[in-house]
Amino acid sequence: MRILSTLAVKGVLAELLADAPGFEVVFEPTQLLLARIAKCEAADVAILTQAAVDGLLASGVFAAGSKRDVAVSAVGIAVKAGAPKPDISTPEAVRALLLSVPTLCYSRSGASGLHFARVLRDLGIADAVNAKATIIPSGFTAETLVDGRCVLAVQQVSELLVVPGIEVVGPLPDPIQETLTFSAGVFAQSPRAGEANAWLAAMTRPELAAQYQRHGLALVSA
Repeated sequence: MRILSTLAVKGVLAELLADAPGFEVVFEPTQLLLARIAKCEAADVAILTQAAVDGLLASGVFAAGSKRDVAVSAVGIAVKAGAPKPDISTPEAVRALLLSVPTLCYSRSGASGLHFARVLRDLGIADAVNAKATIIPSGFTAETLVDGRCVLAVQQVSELLVVPGIEVVGPLPDPIQETLTFSAGVFAQSPRAGEANAWLAAMTRPELAAQYQRHGLALVSA
């Protein structure tokens, strides 16, 4: 079975598929996966943001009735393991932190990066922060903490946790937080639609809630 999956569920999905043969998974941000899908790249299942799945259902790319909400994630901040954890308890604290740090990293194409760019504009600090930010096209922002390029990384908490050698400070506070639901759909043209639907049901069983939680996600069915 071929799966196109957002980076947000990479940690838990890799664990769930560790001993399962016959799976091929492409991990990329939702926007890049949508570009692949627009070019009619063949796959059986895609795990994307809820909005993206709804759009593909409406256009007939996904089979009617195949949508399954998988997990919810929050945008968070991380530092290198052992570094002091800054105060991010209020929007004002986050604003002061972002202005004071020498370097930080966020993603250009991921859902968290798009949200964080809006946060910077809303806080009135976009120019000042972007002048010192490393904005990666895709991938895991916390890797820049480990190799020393940045002292702060912003991404979905579940994506931050994929990278060893870092510590998650916490999620962004309300009202600058945005929790995202990630959903799955089965491609209308998949020759393995029955198998794909059964697999989606198995991977979202309520008894897997603790496993999702370890990877910074809240299982929707739980």
